[in-house]
Amino acid sequence: MGETKIDAQSWILLLVLSLIWGGSFLFIAIAVKELPALLIVLARVGIAAAILIPVHLLVLGKLPSDLKTWIACGGMSVMNNVIPFTAISWGQHHITGGLASVINATTPMFAAIFMAMAGLEGITARKAIALGLGLAGVLILKGGGFGDLGAQTLGILAVVLASACYGLSAPWSKTRLTGIPPLTTATCQLTLSTLMMAVIVGLFGDVQGYSAASGETWVSLILLAALSTSVAYLLFFRIIARAGPSFVSLVTMIIPVSAILLGYAVIGEKLTLHEVVGALVIGLALVIIDGRALKFVGLIPAQSPRP
Repeated sequence: MGETKIDAQSWILLLVLSLIWGGSFLFIAIAVKELPALLIVLARVGIAAAILIPVHLLVLGKLPSDLKTWIACGGMSVMNNVIPFTAISWGQHHITGGLASVINATTPMFAAIFMAMAGLEGITARKAIALGLGLAGVLILKGGGFGDLGAQTLGILAVVLASACYGLSAPWSKTRLTGIPPLTTATCQLTLSTLMMAVIVGLFGDVQGYSAASGETWVSLILLAALSTSVAYLLFFRIIARAGPSFVSLVTMIIPVSAILLGYAVIGEKLTLHEVVGALVIGLALVIIDGRALKFVGLIPAQSPRP
């Protein structure tokens, strides 16, 4: 197995990935002005699949033919694409992209919960504290409780659902995707997501909405699919191969910064004071659950190297 390395290029690639994924919230914020969530998601996964399929054919050859691989990727399609993409796009009809990106940053906390429930990882005291802080951060973002089911509350809860689905995909991928090349996983799950979304839009949507969309909306959809989905997947896997999965997980903490800055610079989105405070609390929770910064300052002991 090749040795991973964390150098200046790895950090540059990580920052580029955070900018690309942060941009997805901006692209969605532009698209929701003219299109419903279902049409946004169908375009996103459909264009992305059309890009990755030829890449897969060139790099790895034909797509797999065994049912086990397609079932494994089908689960990822639902948990990693269909539900969270739809929930985030629907939620951004009611909240800003910057706020959505902050809520989406709670994904590692949901992953910790579901990994523990699956018996794959334990919940330590540090993780429990981080989970509590994460919940407090989401409550602060709302500015109180969730008793009033207004538009903003529903938008926040929709993105929380998306984060939970992303977290649920962690134990699924760990147990079902072992041995499947990452590019195959990405290509198959986006292909299946396209088929699922086509059926859903056929039943509950109206594809004629695409014809009324402006050029600005179509540019946003193409960038959302090509950059924030296809290129992001390829860059994500490159960073894993270069610096390891633990390093690439840091992107979760950087994405909200990119999303907030892009939203402010391009379409004038702003965060309120309680949203800023909630974002900082969630950021602190992520630092705690990640643990590396705490080890660096000596608050938790570093693991001894194995002989």
